[in-house]
Amino acid sequence: MRSIFVGSTLLLASLLAHAVDTRIDPGIAKFNQALTDATTRMDNAAAMALWDDDGISLLPGTAPIVGKKAISEFMDGVTKQLVGAHMQHFEMQCRDIAVSGNWATEWCHEHQIVELGGGKPPFDGQGNMLLVLHRDGQGHWRLKREMWNQAPDRP
Repeated sequence: MRSIFVGSTLLLASLLAHAVDTRIDPGIAKFNQALTDATTRMDNAAAMALWDDDGISLLPGTAPIVGKKAISEFMDGVTKQLVGAHMQHFEMQCRDIAVSGNWATEWCHEHQIVELGGGKPPFDGQGNMLLVLHRDGQGHWRLKREMWNQAPDRP
């Protein structure tokens, strides 16, 4: 269950504290804020709007999730398992943003606390993720690849 929560952080969030050098590309800060807003509301449709159609999610302990449709189905499945849950706290700090033409990468450390409801103790987890972004024809950054791992401590 832990890897589902860590891997689905893109779905579930309430607060974002990220360090983005907007001198590199202000669109990346806008992307990160949109990701935060979608996950804060646990809005899978808004989160999926941030993905490229052929995006790939690489989560700990799972096979690659290939394509927007499969990622959406995975996210919806996680949401169904978490009926009544809400994000109490989410923090994401992104570093080392590199932009080359219409491609960008950043790695982020995240920490989340999810209230599960039903008398269950809250989930408190953290991890690192690598994001590969691609700028679409309208100039919007979209998530092309994500890779997660669990991290016991902050960098």
